Parts: sequence; C-alpha cells; structure tokens
Amino acid sequence: MLVTQPFQSKEHFGQKMSSHSKRMMSSFSNITWREWNDWRWQLRNRFKKLEQIEGFLNLTSDERLAIEKKQGLLSVAITPYYASLIQDKVKDPLRKTVLPLGQEAIHSFGETPDPLGEEPHRPVPGVVHRYPDRIIFLVTGFCSVYCRYCTRSRLVGDNGEYRVNPKEWEKAFEYIENHKEIRDVLISGGDPLTLSDDRIEYLLKRLRSIPHVEFIRIGTKVPFVLPQRITPSLCRVLKKYHPVWMSVHVLHPNEVTLESKIACERLANAGVPLGSQTVLLKGVNDQAEVLKKLFHSLLKIRVKPYYLFHCDPISGSAHFRTSVQKGIELIQSLRGHTSGYAIPHYAIDIAGSGGKVALSPEYIQGRDGDYLIVKNYKGEIYNYPDAAGSAVLEIKGDKDASPKII
Repeated sequence: MLVTQPFQSKEHFGQKMSSHSKRMMSSFSNITWREWNDWRWQLRNRFKKLEQIEGFLNLTSDERLAIEKKQGLLSVAITPYYASLIQDKVKDPLRKTVLPLGQEAIHSFGETPDPLGEEPHRPVPGVVHRYPDRIIFLVTGFCSVYCRYCTRSRLVGDNGEYRVNPKEWEKAFEYIENHKEIRDVLISGGDPLTLSDDRIEYLLKRLRSIPHVEFIRIGTKVPFVLPQRITPSLCRVLKKYHPVWMSVHVLHPNEVTLESKIACERLANAGVPLGSQTVLLKGVNDQAEVLKKLFHSLLKIRVKPYYLFHCDPISGSAHFRTSVQKGIELIQSLRGHTSGYAIPHYAIDIAGSGGKVALSPEYIQGRDGDYLIVKNYKGEIYNYPDAAGSAVLEIKGDKDASPKII
C-alpha cells in the first residue's frame, strides 16, 4: 500500500511559502502548515457554495446570480490554494475562468455540449477513439477546479453524466488489447491526478502490460491548481512506468508560482517530459505580452509550451472566444521575438474525426522562377533560392510559373 506524502510544510518551504498561500491560510481557523500542504485537505475544503466564495471575494450581482441559479453546465469548485491566486478585482484573469456568469446560459452560433464530437467515438465506456493509432482514456469525471470553458462540461462535476466505476476500466483495457493499432494512450477525464497513488499505479501498470502501447500521456491541470498533489510518492509511481509524458493545462503567468514550480520540477526530476496546453481566452490571455510572459515562465520550470488551443465552441462559452485570426496574429507577434522553444502550436480542434488543425501566419508569398518569395517575422520580403520547387512547376506543366503558392 503506497503512502502519499504531502509537501513537507515548514520544513520544505521554510520562509519561502508564497505570500498568497499565507493570506488564504489565515482565513481558516486553526489550520496547520501540514494541512494546507496536504492535497486531500485542499480537496475536502474546496469552495463550492455562495457563502464560501463571498468569504474571500466581493461578487458582482451577475456572478452571485449565476452561482445561485447554477447557470450553465458546470458546478463551481475552487481549491483554497487556487482561490489564493485570485485577486478581488472584477477583471482578474483567473477569476473569470472559475466563476460563472449569466452569459453561460446563452447558447451562441456553432456551440454544442459536445464540440469535439466525442460521443459517437466512444466504443466502450471511458474510451474516445477519434484517431487511428491513439485513444483518450477517460478515467474520472472529477476535477479539483472546474474551468468555465471546459470542453467536457457535459461529463464532469456535479451535473455531469459520467460516473466512473473502476471495474469499467477493464472494458477499456480489453478494447485496447484487442486493437493493436493503438500505440498511444492519453489518460484524461476529469483530472486523472485527483486519483489516489494506488489507482494511478494500477492504470499505468495495466497499460504497460499491453505490448503495443508505446506511449502513455496524462492530461492534467493539477500542477497549477493543486500543486500539493505532486508528492514524492506520486513521482516514484510515475517513474516506474516510463515513458510517461504529461500535458499540463495552464492559462496565465499568475498560475506560475513557487508551489507550481516545485510541482513541475518534481515531475521533471522524475523523468516526466512536460508540455503545456493553453486555451486562448478573451480577457484572460489574449495579449501577446501575457502569452510571452507565460511561455517564458514555463520554460524556466522545464515545461515546453506545446499547444495554444482556440477555445472550443462549448455551450455558453461565446464570451471567452476570440476570432481565429486573433490567435494567428498572436503567434505572429511571438515568432522572431522569442526563442522557438517558447512558441506553441496554435490549433483548432474539429468535431468527430476532424482532429486538430494547426494554424500559423502565412510566410510563403509565392514564386518567381527558381526563387521562393517569403516574408520574415518583420514583414520584410525576400527571395529564397528553390530550384527544386521550380522543377515541380515544370513537371506539373505550368509554363508561366507566375508567383503563387504551390
């Protein structure tokens, strides 16, 4: 039986405990450092009710009404740790992502409860098989914090339909075993890292026993909303079943704290490669300087910015979505102005079997004979020698070879 070790409280942090954690701790009577740094305590004491949230935030009438009426698909849940990061300002970026608004009850053009069309691709409980060689394995419907723009709002939280019985995992394992084309398994949910060490180890051990499963990934937001969960014992479990990769969900530089730094460094030191997934959200992170600061902060804690996702058209999320063009412009504002490691793929996710489509600024402007006409990050135009490309034009029978993209 594994014993989950919490953060080592005073002994681990000394005087380096984040000031925001100290402030929030003071709102609880008789709480010890060890309790605050125990992830199970954090889960037991999540803010879910109106009176709890009003204890640390002055709510607007819209927020208060939305919480009271439970508008939208998702319930409200915020860990005390994550609540400590939220400033008592209406425009605070993190506040917008976890507190509901009346706009969630408005369904706009193109929105649906299942924007990625996952339901028709669930052959057995817990398995989403949209791509030929990989699956998503939904192992829980529980998250420590519920994001208002969640793609799986229909499945998670108190209102969700998806209730996991670990016995049903066996049906998923059997499906994976019978489909030898599956080489990549993404463990998701809900948030898999809210499971106990024992259950996480069982999942990993069982998947590693299937010969054709080469690649195991875990999708999680825990390092940035519940960093106390990343314990030494959890890291020892992960290390036993390598290669295990992790996609961490992070939105804003305000989420990159001392605690999240320790969590990510523990994972990296355990040999877990970390890539970030960020959702582009209006009024939260849709500014170039905000994204640059976030991606630089992530590199410093050994997290590679991997995806910048356009906000999926989940029902009631229109107030979060920018235009796709805005996302392309943001990537263009980063390219050439920071290192390539700091620039993620900007992508939209299409319903059903459409999958992810990466979008980027257009740098190829056309051709001029043996030269490719290209635009650099400054907008300057250059000719680049590309005789092989000219030969392609001749093979295609295009005698004129006027400047164009091929």
